[in-house]
Amino acid sequence: MEKGSNVLLIDRRGKKYLVTVEEREFHTDLGIVNLSELLEKEYGETITSHKGEEFRILRPSIRDYIEKMKRGPQIVHPKDAGIIITYAGISPGDFVVEAGVGSGALTIYLANAVGPNGQVVSYEIREDFARIADRNIRGIGFEDRVTIKLKDIYDGIDERNIDHIVLDLPQPERVLPHAIDALKSGGFFVAYTPCANQAHRFYKALEEYKQYFYRPQTVDVLVIEHEIKRECFRPKTMNILHTGYITFLRKL
Repeated sequence: MEKGSNVLLIDRRGKKYLVTVEEREFHTDLGIVNLSELLEKEYGETITSHKGEEFRILRPSIRDYIEKMKRGPQIVHPKDAGIIITYAGISPGDFVVEAGVGSGALTIYLANAVGPNGQVVSYEIREDFARIADRNIRGIGFEDRVTIKLKDIYDGIDERNIDHIVLDLPQPERVLPHAIDALKSGGFFVAYTPCANQAHRFYKALEEYKQYFYRPQTVDVLVIEHEIKRECFRPKTMNILHTGYITFLRKL
């Protein structure tokens, strides 16, 4: 462990805490944890509060960061981020332009996928959202591979030779004419739209530009978590089902 490292603590109830290794006390209902003691620990070990309660020390995953990060607007959920990355084939070293950064959840997933040799440029028109996203991106240590631009992507894309464009915007069709010059041949244009009328409007607008793209594909991702107990095996009462329609276009 080093000072400034991010660490996940899990108590006996399964509750998770994302903390930073530093010289301070961390207060919980199970007691006070001296975070400086983490400097003497390794992942997989435990740290004890002043009440004698043990917390397991783990290296945080991307999902842990997303769950615990500061939020402003609604985020793109892991189920949707995963299929965006998989279907578009976003890979280490890729150059991705994103718009609608929000709280930065999808930005973090994209930055993780492109790796330290890749780059994500995120367009955002709201300064307050950009500040929240910047804080979250810095918290995970991805500031070296993410640039947030306070600019409306509807007005144009500055970058060229982009591997992929990923949009979480109400009118992604307004970016289509800009994408023709900015996107590499074979690159993906991805539009995330929560409502069916938005996806339908996008398809109608695409008629004007269909000669530039391979036929579109739209998916809606549903994930059903189950309760598995000795006496019962059933879907959980509360599940995240529809969140958005995701349309994939490939530049010809």
